[in-house]
Amino acid sequence: MEQRFEKLLFAMRWLLAPIYFGLSLALLALAIKFFQELVHLFPHILETAETDLILTVLALVDIALVGSLIIMVMLSGYENFVSRIDVDTATEKLGWMGKLDAGTLKIKVAASIVAISSIHLLQAFMDVQKIPNDKLMWYVIIHMTFVFSALLLGWLDKIAFSSHRDH
Repeated sequence: MEQRFEKLLFAMRWLLAPIYFGLSLALLALAIKFFQELVHLFPHILETAETDLILTVLALVDIALVGSLIIMVMLSGYENFVSRIDVDTATEKLGWMGKLDAGTLKIKVAASIVAISSIHLLQAFMDVQKIPNDKLMWYVIIHMTFVFSALLLGWLDKIAFSSHRDH
């Protein structure tokens, strides 16, 4: 009875597979939005102010970072919690695949959130004359909370797993 229950429990990991597939659909939505922004940009590129162009490019970089975050979570999460991903050739395999454990993935997600938050903060600073000071202050506070959380997460990971990773 216990062995059957444990096998069933272990098989439940496959419930994550559709969730990771759902992330690929979110990635598709991001790609559509990315190219929609490009299509809107190019017809007006010559009359677009430099600041507006920079803000648009930052928005595109933001979308690319979120897309990269989705790929990282999708592939390493699948490999960590569901099944190994077998690619046909070694040249197709990404260098980090199979090397990100759940703790390292959390740190990378936190670092990505800080990078995305940095871009949003930079966008706010580029448009600072239109943003009230109290709102800008909250942007900085929220960003610093993300930075502090990422640093704390990295520090805790180092303390907890330094002896395991040294070998």
